[in-house]
Amino acid sequence: MEKITIVDRKSGSRVGSISKGEKKRLNENDPIKREVVKDPTLDEGDSPMDPPEAYQSKLEKVSYDEMHDVLKKLTLEHRVSIKKLNKFEKGLQDFKAGKWIFDKKISNIFSEFFSFFDSDFLLHNRKEEKVLFPLLERRFRETGEHGTDEFSQTPIDIFEDDHYQFIQLGVLTFNLIGISSRLPDEASKNIVSDLAFQNGMELIEMARLHIFREDETLFQLANKLISTEEFDEIQIRIEKVK
Repeated sequence: MEKITIVDRKSGSRVGSISKGEKKRLNENDPIKREVVKDPTLDEGDSPMDPPEAYQSKLEKVSYDEMHDVLKKLTLEHRVSIKKLNKFEKGLQDFKAGKWIFDKKISNIFSEFFSFFDSDFLLHNRKEEKVLFPLLERRFRETGEHGTDEFSQTPIDIFEDDHYQFIQLGVLTFNLIGISSRLPDEASKNIVSDLAFQNGMELIEMARLHIFREDETLFQLANKLISTEEFDEIQIRIEKVK
């Protein structure tokens, strides 16, 4: 299946790929667009949370150097996550190409990724959920970036839902890989391994898209909607998240 390469705009390096079919599906049913309406004072088509394509942004870019240190740190953590996701993807592909045989190299790649996922990756998400997201939630409601009902969705609901799905997919993939490694029956092992591969690839693609949207849209908005004083307070609080 033909793939479309995703390139980091700042570094020019490859951060992943997505199939044309998946890109079309995302364009037609982009979760960022779910129920979110724009501030009526904005011109038609100018809502920053309503991108025309999944991997595009209409926002006027704020450079990395112009961002507050809180957003810089979260962005750097994203870059580490992308590297780990790329390595995990290669491990899954090698696992499949090798007819689901666990060798030392594959086992080490899987162990490294899930150790990172269980610590750094989920900690990063908790930092956003506990400190950054609540303030952004209020700002989105103040500026009209929410659904039409009093308790309707804002873009934050979408990102938090992604975090929840990461946990589900991560746990499922980890358990399937563990089961597969212990199955004596070849046919059963192949079925479970293929399920692990499919769920692992879904986790990877979903995480890449989530990171892209945070870097290109959510953090850009945060830089505009949150004051320096508020970011200074966030910086103190975010370091205490465990």
